[in-house]
Amino acid sequence: MAHTSATIGTTDYAVAITAGHHQLRADEGPALGGKDTGPGPFELLCSALGACTAITLRGVEVDVRFSGTGKEGAIARVLKFDGDPSEEQRARLADIAERTPVTLTLKNGVAITTTLA
Repeated sequence: MAHTSATIGTTDYAVAITAGHHQLRADEGPALGGKDTGPGPFELLCSALGACTAITLRGVEVDVRFSGTGKEGAIARVLKFDGDPSEEQRARLADIAERTPVTLTLKNGVAITTTLA
């Protein structure tokens, strides 16, 4: 099971994230009122998809871009392979990329429950 916690102090948009035993920061860029001390929330979402894809396929550079906002958003993923795979290999790798765990979660949606502590 994956688990993170996020807290915000007095600096607008600057968030401290704990993911397992790792410490991360998130923020918004200056255009949105932040100080750009870490990736923004949608950049973190893209990072999760890129990481899962790279871990699954290996030997690939994954470029992920999110455009739009919320429900109207879209994600574009570009795979750049090491070497020169054949068309058959490229098709197989693209098919595998479409079935990575994070890809399937994003495509199928996920239930989110919120409780107040």
